[in-house]
Amino acid sequence: AMLLASARPAAAAALSVAHYNSQFDATKGMSGEREVVGYFVNGSPIYIDCPEFPFPAIRYREPTPDSCALREKEQGDWKKLSLEEKRSLYRHSFCQTYAEFQHFTPEWKLGLGVAFWLVAICILWNIFYSQYLDRITPETFQEERRQAQLRRMIHLQVNPITGLSSRWCYETNKWK
Repeated sequence: AMLLASARPAAAAALSVAHYNSQFDATKGMSGEREVVGYFVNGSPIYIDCPEFPFPAIRYREPTPDSCALREKEQGDWKKLSLEEKRSLYRHSFCQTYAEFQHFTPEWKLGLGVAFWLVAICILWNIFYSQYLDRITPETFQEERRQAQLRRMIHLQVNPITGLSSRWCYETNKWK
């Protein structure tokens, strides 16, 4: 009994490690050999530049011999690094600076312009349709047809409580 009790935690630990490895292997194909440096939105190792989560879970680029040498040099004094080396280190970890991906782009003008053109085309189509294609009115709009429909509704006593037939006197055949 003592042997079984001590084996349970080890089995549970092995199961959780296997579960973690299988979960990590599923995203390994997407992230490649890039270094996992943190926890992202939902714990998955993905790279996205977004202001809500400014520190992605993985580095932007996969390690190269040059970047590994720079990473070793980074461990020392930063004053010994040149500006180009600092930029290279930054670009290894991030695709864009915070200012670059927050930068205002004029793409909204294209969307607004297309929307205005669509509204103008719809207005022109409506004018064309009402001027040239919508000239024919149904026969039921003619006055004699409307009078015939009214007589028929009175004859059938449509809505006799509060409607049209309640305002018609059937004894004198006149409106009340």
